[in-house]
Amino acid sequence: MRLLRFLIAIACLAAGAIVGALNRAPVVIDLGFTRLSTNLGVSLLVALLLGVLIGGLAISASVVLPMRRRLARAQRQGAISAPTSGS
Repeated sequence: MRLLRFLIAIACLAAGAIVGALNRAPVVIDLGFTRLSTNLGVSLLVALLLGVLIGGLAISASVVLPMRRRLARAQRQGAISAPTSGS
C-alpha cells in the first residue's frame, strides 16, 4: 500500500511538472486589491488545488458532519435506552 501511494504521488508530481513546463505563458491575475504576475502553468495548478480543497470542505460540511452528529445522537439514545444488567 505504501508503494502504491508513493507511485501515485510521483505520478501527480510528474503531471504537475509537465503542466507547468508546457504552459509558460505569463499571466497577470487581478484580485482587485493586488495583481499577481505568474505563469499559466502555476496558476492552473493553484486553481486545481484550490478547487480540490474547497470541494473537500464542502463534502465534509454537507455529508460527514451531519453523519457524525447523527451517529453521536444514536449512540446517546442507545446508551440511555439500553437496559442495565442487574444481579
